[in-house]
Amino acid sequence: MIGYLSGPITGNSNYEQQFSQAAEALAREGRDVINPAALDWAVPLKELSHEKIMAIDLKLLSMADYLVQLPGWKDSRGANRELGYAMAMGLPVFSLEELLEEGSHADEPARNL
Repeated sequence: MIGYLSGPITGNSNYEQQFSQAAEALAREGRDVINPAALDWAVPLKELSHEKIMAIDLKLLSMADYLVQLPGWKDSRGANRELGYAMAMGLPVFSLEELLEEGSHADEPARNL
């Protein structure tokens, strides 16, 4: 199963570290995740509008099996949009804390919203 990391990027000067640390923590638990904060390695994000970046993010989210909400997601317009998309797609939604508390023995996330 693949998770998609969702949290504040715009206006968050520490987003790369926050997303990277979350991805690494989940990897230690045996989980695979899509990290949209790492897109700048493959896509010239500075050349794209917010809308075009969101289109890429939602496409990536459509390939995931569940959404992982990082701290601060509630204050992010993009993360709220990702939540709505995930819910419309029927994807389970979890906080990072829930997944890390669950431990690496879980085959899949145990709860959704």
